[in-house]
Formats: sequence, structure tokens, C-alpha cells
Amino acid sequence: MTVKVSMTVNGKKASHELEERTLLVSYIRETLQLTGTHVGCDTAQCGACTIHLDGKAVKSCNMLAMQAEGADITTIEGLAKPDGTLHPMQAAFKEHHGLQCGFCTPGMVMSAIDLVKNFPSPTEERIREQLDGNLCRCTGYHNIVKAIKAAATA
Repeated sequence: MTVKVSMTVNGKKASHELEERTLLVSYIRETLQLTGTHVGCDTAQCGACTIHLDGKAVKSCNMLAMQAEGADITTIEGLAKPDGTLHPMQAAFKEHHGLQCGFCTPGMVMSAIDLVKNFPSPTEERIREQLDGNLCRCTGYHNIVKAIKAAATA
């Protein structure tokens, strides 16, 4: 069976007919061709698929596209300004080398933005606690934490 879904993604209206079992991450990557949102574990453990849904960080591999009906979604592609200026969190990750292979980076950045929105001056301990649902296999998290602290104070 199919279902029609409509939502706003990165400021643009999107409406498609999809199989009702289509995951939101699949819709974003395959239908909308926004491949910055990554599929890592398919079980909502790694956080590589994190997006903002109505202003909150959510793991898009853990919900159906039809559950986002009418929602306002922001992906990593929607953060930078049209002229290419990076979002302050993206710039902090770049400046403090909060990435290595880059696979977890989009989800990490999306989670970090939500974290700073909820905790404007987070401690290192708070950052590490709040990033518990985002896995990185390369960095050891030290520079990720530095990047988030820097962006929070910017």
C-alpha cells in the first residue's frame, strides 16, 4: 500500500506517494536525494541519521516517513546559508577538527545543535552525556566536545 506524505524539508515543500513502510531516512536519502543524513545501524543506536523534526533532534531511521506528515524537517544540508556560510556548529567542528572519516559528523552536528539549544552553556560532562546516542569510531570524542563547547560560547 502507498500513502501520500507532505512535509517541509530544508525550507522546501516536499510531497510524494510512498510505500507506507518507507522509513524517514530512506525518504530523505533516496527520494529527496539528501544523502548527508547517513544510515549507520538501522536500529537508532548510532545517531548517524539524526535530523531536526519540528526543531528537535530525532533519529530518522527509527520512524516512518508518514509519521513526519506536515512536519518541518532540517537535515545537515539545510544548515549552511545559501551563500555557503557554515552554521556555527559546522564551523566549530571544522575549526576544532571534530571529525575524521566524517560518517558520524552530520548526525553529531545535528545532535550538538539541539544540545546547545537545550543547554546553552554545557559542561564537558553534559556534552558527553547528551551525545551518548551518537557513536563515533574515529575521534575518541575529545575534539567533538571541544567543538561543541566552542560553538556554545560563540
